[in-house]
Amino acid sequence: MKKVFKLTVFSAFVSGILLISCGKDKPLTSESSEVITTTEGASFAVDTLNSKIEWKGFKVLKSDNTSHFGTIKFESGDVTVKDGKLESGKFVADMSSLTSVDLKDDAEQLNKLNGHLKSGDFFEVEKFPTASYEITKVSENVNGDYNTLLDGNLTIKGITKPVQFNANVTVNGGEVSIATEPKDISREDFGVKFQMPVTNGIIKNEVNLQILIKALEKK
Repeated sequence: MKKVFKLTVFSAFVSGILLISCGKDKPLTSESSEVITTTEGASFAVDTLNSKIEWKGFKVLKSDNTSHFGTIKFESGDVTVKDGKLESGKFVADMSSLTSVDLKDDAEQLNKLNGHLKSGDFFEVEKFPTASYEITKVSENVNGDYNTLLDGNLTIKGITKPVQFNANVTVNGGEVSIATEPKDISREDFGVKFQMPVTNGIIKNEVNLQILIKALEKK
């Protein structure tokens, strides 16, 4: 009986070693990779051609003659989706793409304004070619017109501040769309402190931003 017992224990021990060795040497299959992706979340790349930031700036007295609005394109970005819900994301804006839309039919004034906004008076694009928004927390919004609350860090001119956006987020198969509620941001918080002579009208500190994202699942 003792010999039988020892033999059984030894056989189990050898079998265990062989099982572990086979597991280490066995390559990951495509099925295994899918399981890992599901556990960590699926990754989506921002479609930079169909994503943008919309901005609006005003003088103290808001009117068609005292406001400008335009767009900024994205250089890159990605989002992560887990269990069908947005989990995280980061978007990098190409500040050299900043342009005014309201002056699109007046090339001279358009170039003048765009050049001024990209200069050291405003966004210093040569020194700070990108801006970014990184989502740090995603919460469900149960009230109002927006289904999601985004907490994140907004970086402009190398200065990072926490900024919260209401947003509508949709995850539909291989596509994610994010549309934030237009929100006033203090430009002075990010070192944009230029002010025109009083005779030309005081520029408001608040700049209105809306982030519009379309992201496609990485294959």
